[in-house]
Amino acid sequence: MTSTVQRRDSTGPTNPSIEDPQGPGKRYSRIFGALFIGGFLVYGIGFGLVSSVTTAPDFLSALAANSTVLVVGAFLMLLNTALDIGKGVLFFPIAERRGKRTGLVYLAAITAQVVLLDLGVLFLLMLVPLSQLVTTATDSSATGLGSLLTQANTLAYELGQGTLAFGALFMTWFLFRTRIVPRTLALWGVVGYAIHLTGAIAEIFGIHISLLLSIPAGLFEVAFGVLLIAKGFDTVAVRRRDALDAPQSNSTSLATAG
Repeated sequence: MTSTVQRRDSTGPTNPSIEDPQGPGKRYSRIFGALFIGGFLVYGIGFGLVSSVTTAPDFLSALAANSTVLVVGAFLMLLNTALDIGKGVLFFPIAERRGKRTGLVYLAAITAQVVLLDLGVLFLLMLVPLSQLVTTATDSSATGLGSLLTQANTLAYELGQGTLAFGALFMTWFLFRTRIVPRTLALWGVVGYAIHLTGAIAEIFGIHISLLLSIPAGLFEVAFGVLLIAKGFDTVAVRRRDALDAPQSNSTSLATAG
C-alpha cells in the first residue's frame, strides 16, 4: 500500500512546476519570446534613427532640423530597457530549478547592460542642446564636444553589448544543457554570443568589426523568439529529465532515512 502511494507520488504530475516548469505555460513562453523580438525591433529601429542623424557629415549643424528624429530614436532605445529587464526577470524562474546561479548571472548581466545603454542614450540626448552652440563663435569647441559625446555613446554601447553577450553565454548554455529548446538552436546561441562578445571587445580596442560579428547572435534572438511564440519550451524534455532524476532522489532519501 505504501509503495503504491510512493510510486504515484514519484510518477504523477502533482507538482505544477514539474508538469509545467514555466508556471503559466505556453503563454509565459510566448511573452518571453515576444520580449526578444520586441527588443530586437525597438532598439534596432531606434539605433537606425539615431545613426541616420549622427553619422551625417557635420551633423551638429543640421541637428536642429533633425532633432525630432534623434529624440524619437533615443526614446525607442530607452524603451528597450523595460523589454530587456523583462527578459532577465522572466528567465529567472525558468532557470531556478536547474540553474539558479545561471538565472542570477543573466539577470545581473541584463541589468548592467541596460544601465550602460541608457547612459549612452543620455550622451546622445546631450547633443540636442549642444547643437545650439554651433551658430556661435564656439563652433570648434561644440563640434569637438559633439564628437566626444558620440564616442562616449559608442563605448557605453559596446560595453553593454559585451556584458549582455557574457550573460547570454550562460543562458544559452543552460538551454543547451536542459534541452528545453532544440540543441542545435541553443548551440547556435552559445557560438553566436561568443562571437558577439569577441566583436564588442575588439570594438573597444579600435578594431571595427562589432557590427559584423553581432549578426549571428542577432539572428539567434529572432529565431529563438519566433520558436517560443510558436511552440514554447519543450516541457516534455524537462519532465523526462525529472523522471530520470526521481529514482536518484528517492534512493538518496532512503539512504538518509536508513
